[in-house]
Amino acid sequence: MKLPVIKHLTQFIEENDEDFVVETIETLENLTELPSLKNEELDVIGELISNMYGALEVNKMIKEGTPKKEALNAFMSRVLGAIDK
Repeated sequence: MKLPVIKHLTQFIEENDEDFVVETIETLENLTELPSLKNEELDVIGELISNMYGALEVNKMIKEGTPKKEALNAFMSRVLGAIDK
């Protein structure tokens, strides 16, 4: 996951609607079922999906009243904490 990408997607959600991101995730998840995709392509799609789910989580925290910067930092701390385990 990349914080700049999540931040950008969070901004997109604020300016538009999270439904666009949800539908994109569904499309990308469906695309992963294509047998002819190479592992590198699947990795890129997986990274995009992860960043989009991250942006949705950050957006949820913002809706609950957490300031944007704090929500981004809290999310990344949670992700890094999960990786360290």
